Amino acid sequence: MEIAWLGDPAAHEPALVGGKAASLSRLAAAHRVPPGFALTSKALGLAAPDLARGEVPAGLHEQIDAAYESLGRPPVAVRSSAVDEDGDAHSFAGQHETFLNICGTDAIADAVVLCFASAFTQRALDYRLHVGLQVEHIGLAVLIQELVTADVSAVVFSANPINGSREEIVINAGFGLGESIVGGTTTPDTFVVGKADLQIRARTVGEKRLMTVLAPGGTKELETPALLRTLPCITDDQAVEMAALACRLEDAMDAPVDVECALHGDVLYLLQARPITTLRPENGSGRS
Repeated sequence: MEIAWLGDPAAHEPALVGGKAASLSRLAAAHRVPPGFALTSKALGLAAPDLARGEVPAGLHEQIDAAYESLGRPPVAVRSSAVDEDGDAHSFAGQHETFLNICGTDAIADAVVLCFASAFTQRALDYRLHVGLQVEHIGLAVLIQELVTADVSAVVFSANPINGSREEIVINAGFGLGESIVGGTTTPDTFVVGKADLQIRARTVGEKRLMTVLAPGGTKELETPALLRTLPCITDDQAVEMAALACRLEDAMDAPVDVECALHGDVLYLLQARPITTLRPENGSGRS
């Protein structure tokens, strides 16, 4: 199988579509996940000699084109999805490449080549060695999803990553796409929400000096308009909606989670969810 669509049973299997895509596929039935498809680890394994030379073989290129046509040919995000990533013991956050606002089959194919190459960079291989994963036979899939034009993006932790409390949800949010938040190039707004009652316990308006926006063939980082920097980028109700989403995902995954989500208008989309693998022990008396 070369193509597996999010939401189909075949796309629930990490061995076939990688941890990132499998997690989203299983969650798509109950949450608002942008539609998309994965190029399977089997397909990329067979195409590996061509991909290593910087080419997508003709047969796979045709299948990408057909699936992209079925998706409606929108701008897409192209993301690496390794077979052994985003598990309970380790996360590959930031190790593999993601490409946003990709338009056209040829551009998607070029991004697939770069995603494939990113699994073999020294940084990615060193991470594998550090967490005890093999480097000889790396299973990789690539996820291709319709791009959400985010007015606001957020990273939500269903447990407080600073003090380890399982009773607090922490939201980091900023204007535009989420790359400025994930990459640490801007200071986001921060909300702390109580898990038991979904009441906001603290809010801090960050500087939000930079924001990531769409640009032809990708994205760019711009200075946030001065008037927006001093305003919270989400309302209290939206913060509570994000916190409630994190609670549901924690229940579904049976572990504290790190969630990436985006607001387009008033509609909240789930972009990624993975177990938190670096959570500190609790300092307080909450649940462990």
